[in-house]
Amino acid sequence: MEKWLEWARRMQAISQAGLHFSKDVFDKERYTELQQLSSEIIAAYTGETAEHIGKMLAAEEGYPTPKLDVRGIVFRDDKLLFVKEKMDNRWSLPGGFCEIGLSAGENVVKEIKEESGFDVKPVKLLAVLDSDKHTDKPQLFHYYKVFLQCEIVGGGAQKGVETSEIGFFGESALPPLSLKRNTEAQIQMLFTFLHNQSKASVFD
Repeated sequence: MEKWLEWARRMQAISQAGLHFSKDVFDKERYTELQQLSSEIIAAYTGETAEHIGKMLAAEEGYPTPKLDVRGIVFRDDKLLFVKEKMDNRWSLPGGFCEIGLSAGENVVKEIKEESGFDVKPVKLLAVLDSDKHTDKPQLFHYYKVFLQCEIVGGGAQKGVETSEIGFFGESALPPLSLKRNTEAQIQMLFTFLHNQSKASVFD
């Protein structure tokens, strides 16, 4: 990870925790200033405005923890289900941020249905990865990525609000990947579960 992002994230975490726990008005002013400084650092390196970044950081409340991103792994005829994201016209495993009130399994069922049209049931936890250790594209927030293998039980291929195409791709014929959502190394790792049904879950 780039050092500037590591520092800015750490500053944001300190300021967010301070704003959450502190009762002193002067301490809150200092933590707010620290959060603003973090926004300016991120803006300087990303091209975004400090105001935009500041609003994103200010929206994060409570004690800072990694976000949880769940991805559905659906194999059919030795191929893996992908959806084409409208945001960048690249392909990803169906999934997204876990929503409050839903379990990881319930979230992945919901995401796969909304993004691909398939009804599924989760059958196995394949991996829990720290996104910082498995990406070439550093991101503003820290994520844990949960990969759940699912079986199709109904429905059919149908694009969603955020997706424009649905497809199954083989291990040696992957489409252009949405690298903020999944990397080629992650996909190759997931195919090892197809080849070895008894393979144990992977985690960092």
